[in-house]
Amino acid sequence: MSLDPIRQSSLSDQVVERLRTEIVEGRWRVGERIPPEPELIADLGVARGTLREAIRALQYSGMLDVRRGDGTFVTARSEVPGALARSGGSIGDVLEARAAIEPQLARLAAERADDDDIARIAEALEYRSFVTAEPPTRENAAVWAQADAAFHEEVARAAHNPILFEIYAALLPRLRESVESAITRDGFSREDPRGHEEVLEAIRRRDSEAAGASASANLAATERWDHAERAGAASR
Repeated sequence: MSLDPIRQSSLSDQVVERLRTEIVEGRWRVGERIPPEPELIADLGVARGTLREAIRALQYSGMLDVRRGDGTFVTARSEVPGALARSGGSIGDVLEARAAIEPQLARLAAERADDDDIARIAEALEYRSFVTAEPPTRENAAVWAQADAAFHEEVARAAHNPILFEIYAALLPRLRESVESAITRDGFSREDPRGHEEVLEAIRRRDSEAAGASASANLAATERWDHAERAGAASR
């Protein structure tokens, strides 16, 4: 079997690699706006079309998000989020993925979190409690979902496992989407409203088993609601 000859990479491919390196090595952090187009064109010495082609490629991969009128933002340090976004899957699929990861992250956070980590988790929980004090509606669904995801992200960060955090960070966009979708469905309810508080309390006590159990129980309550809602929809 013969192999195809190696082709010289295109200029846009080289720009993709340069921009990707800035993200992967942390010089452009997740959530930050990358430099404006004129600055990048000048720094890289390429045409506008070449730069835009590279940015489109990184947007497709899930690493960048182009927001019209606001700039281009880093959304992930790897291509995993893009792959997850294209994989499809139901709310139930996302819940199963969370159930495989979140309890272990909570256990590790209870063992490894420092005072700053715990303060960030508590702050995220306080904001979540403020936002979710009002019943979820289609109007506040995105804010509701973001506040919920922010709490889980801080717990994941406090686990101090960079590989697990990278995997979980890649799941966060799907988590937000699934929560936003769930809370706008008729009959949504939270069976265990103190589940998140119990996770934080266990982390503060350095009780890893309780932290993992609370995370599992919180997800199980949501899974029970999802199964019941889907069963009801199928019978209608």
